[in-house]
Amino acid sequence: MTLSDDLNFGEHGGEFDSETPAYPMVFGIAFTPKIIGILVGVIGLAGAGYIFLNLLMPAWESYQQQQAKSSELQGQIEQKKASIKQIDQVKDELAQAKQQKVQVLGLFADEKTLDTLLLDMNRLVESGNTPTSLNVVRAKLKKFVPVSQKPEPIIDGSLGVQVDGKLQRSSINAEITGTYEQTQSIMRNIERLQPLLIVRDYQATLAPVESRDPLDKTPVQVGPAAINTSFQLQVLMPLSPEEIAAAAAAAAAKAAPKK
Repeated sequence: MTLSDDLNFGEHGGEFDSETPAYPMVFGIAFTPKIIGILVGVIGLAGAGYIFLNLLMPAWESYQQQQAKSSELQGQIEQKKASIKQIDQVKDELAQAKQQKVQVLGLFADEKTLDTLLLDMNRLVESGNTPTSLNVVRAKLKKFVPVSQKPEPIIDGSLGVQVDGKLQRSSINAEITGTYEQTQSIMRNIERLQPLLIVRDYQATLAPVESRDPLDKTPVQVGPAAINTSFQLQVLMPLSPEEIAAAAAAAAAKAAPKK
């Protein structure tokens, strides 16, 4: 055989091509570019699914949990803020209630008021007198007598059941004399006194004409007529917590049926 015979591929080329496959074969499947592309795509999808299931899903679930926890904490913060506002509102209302209590208690009398009430009444009566002629009637405080030595708790419902066992009163029988205008001015001034006073059993009658001369047997009325006015003055005072408890016990004992 010569060299030319060995290099003559033309005659044997068909047999060589028919026996050697053009693409790799695995289990009888030729891996063409299309097949290889499909396999690469499937592997890519599988890898993406693996990453999604094993990496992204846990991270997403953790994110959702943290988001829910954050929302819960934010809700707690808002509730605490609302509670703080409510606490501040309650404090303001409490301060207003205390201030109103002080103002209300200022309307009532106390032991000091009782000690100076006689002087206040006498001052009010004397303030109705003006320096005029001797024939004009002069206003006078003729009577000022306490009914009892010490204040008594109010438990009879005379001022309403709401104040029973919470207030006490001191009653004073008083009598003044003066003209109608003087009497009217005195009663108005009594109403303007700072402590809360109640006037009860009010009665007014004409006063007899008084003679300025012991030898004058027939006195003659000169100027406005004098009026005698009698009434009971009730001074109201709040009870202390201890006195309220004692008054409640006394009221309960009074209401209990006798055996």
